[in-house]
Amino acid sequence: MTDIKKDMRSQKWFGKTGKDGFIYRAWMKNQGYPADEFEGKPVIGICNTWSELTPCNGHLRQLAEHVKRGVWEAGGFPLEFPVMSLGETLMKPTTMLYRNLASMDAEESIRGNPMDGVVLLGGCDKTTPSILMGAASVDLPTIFLSGGPMLNGKHKGRDVGTTDLWKLSEANRKGDLSQKEFVEIEAAMCRSDGHCAVMGTASTMACMIEALGMSLPHNAAIPAADARRKVLAHLTGRRIVDMVKEDLKLSKVLTREAFENAIMVNAGIGGSTNFVVHLLAIAGRVGVPLTLEDFDEFSAKIPLLANLQPSGKYMMEDLYYAGGLPVILKGLRAHLNNTALTVNGKSIGENSEAAACYNEAVIGTVEKPVKHDSGIAVVKGNLCPNGAIIKPSAATPALMQHKGRAFVFEDIEDYKARVNLPDLDLDQNSVLVLKNAGPKGYPGMPEVGNIGLPKTMLDKGITDMVRISDGRMSGTAFGTVVLHISPEAAVGGTFGLVQTGDIIELDVPNRKLMLHVSEEELAERKKRWKAPDLGYARGYTKMYIEHVEQAHEGVDLDFLKGNSGSEVKRDSH
Repeated sequence: MTDIKKDMRSQKWFGKTGKDGFIYRAWMKNQGYPADEFEGKPVIGICNTWSELTPCNGHLRQLAEHVKRGVWEAGGFPLEFPVMSLGETLMKPTTMLYRNLASMDAEESIRGNPMDGVVLLGGCDKTTPSILMGAASVDLPTIFLSGGPMLNGKHKGRDVGTTDLWKLSEANRKGDLSQKEFVEIEAAMCRSDGHCAVMGTASTMACMIEALGMSLPHNAAIPAADARRKVLAHLTGRRIVDMVKEDLKLSKVLTREAFENAIMVNAGIGGSTNFVVHLLAIAGRVGVPLTLEDFDEFSAKIPLLANLQPSGKYMMEDLYYAGGLPVILKGLRAHLNNTALTVNGKSIGENSEAAACYNEAVIGTVEKPVKHDSGIAVVKGNLCPNGAIIKPSAATPALMQHKGRAFVFEDIEDYKARVNLPDLDLDQNSVLVLKNAGPKGYPGMPEVGNIGLPKTMLDKGITDMVRISDGRMSGTAFGTVVLHISPEAAVGGTFGLVQTGDIIELDVPNRKLMLHVSEEELAERKKRWKAPDLGYARGYTKMYIEHVEQAHEGVDLDFLKGNSGSEVKRDSH
């Protein structure tokens, strides 16, 4: 044990003699730490995305205290530090623009400071992938604690969640829901700490973490307001100290098998389409080869087991009471890599062995699934040579094979200016096209792909139409929406050449998306095409535009691929 203590990374700071050691310890002692805390205890960094501007993560300061209790109890020395927090509900123009920046913040904060292990605290959509990406590029013993979902919203005797927002908004636009009641539902929906109560992106990310093996069991679904979330925080603090002693680094958990498991679990829960760009980016940081086709291949045989909005009826609180994600893992045992290692030192199969379902209405089985068609479908064709994605479980079955005239919005501003005009040249068979919402075209690739239907269609009682975009959509959204077109319009892809009136064919069963325009005509349009002037002359956004990868590559910055390890290259002390 003595040798382990001497070899601990933190001892390169706190174990030094002379002037440098004096400085490291003395300035830390001004916070009230006694001398023996610096004598070979594992230093645990608690990476906290708490912020009052990130309501989903507003309770993480309190959770951090419970993590610290566990660390102290196990003989570690916890030190909490902040990183950039990405509040999905408030931050403009889109938090996805800053996911990679937050990952850099986490990476450099971890590498540059005296810590032996890391607890990552995140909850809102982009905080989870960003800090995991950053930690993966350092590769210390690392464990994740999610903030947990909100309690179910309650309004007039029924449950309401974020998915209902899209329906409520359309009802408000049509005049079927008064503005007074619309506002009343705001407080009824968000009635506790935590992220979205449905299987949106935040919950998808929490499930991804557990499926990857990066958290203790039940991390995904315990509600934020449930005291058992605090207990999990305490246990997480205990466990990271043991992980340091075992030298259980993040790269030992994030294997190819773990990524395959995450894809299959995402299909089983009906997870967000945003899962694709985040998992691809994480894989790129640890050097695990992962392609867009993998999402289709490993989703293909997985039915929908979780009856959760937006693909089903219930919410995350109900999932926990029904047995939580371990029940899903157990149900998928025949498909998963059950020997994949997790952060508690056990395999993913061992962790779900004793799981039991307490509500079959919430969690189905492979034999009796909620839906047979689940996961992420990848379509390709001349409109998207590098691929695009659709979530079948959230789409209208009758539109999964569809051919119609394109009605094009050149960008989101064009859409907002025209969507409610009374004389739009379209009908219910039209295919709505939104351009210039991709990683470069609208820097950050916003969640605008599930554009609302034109008012003329809503007035006719139309509830869904095929929509195609190079942007993303909220994990809480639904509809027959093709997303992540690659290459995007702004880099000169075929998608940027589509005109109103062109015939577009979507064939999800055969994985095709075709633009029925001749090669000769497309070549002529290409000659006339001009790259959009995005208007960013400086700063992070300019760097982002110059270095961001396309959707099928994970939308990371090209120079962030891979990792640099935990060594500080230049040490002036």
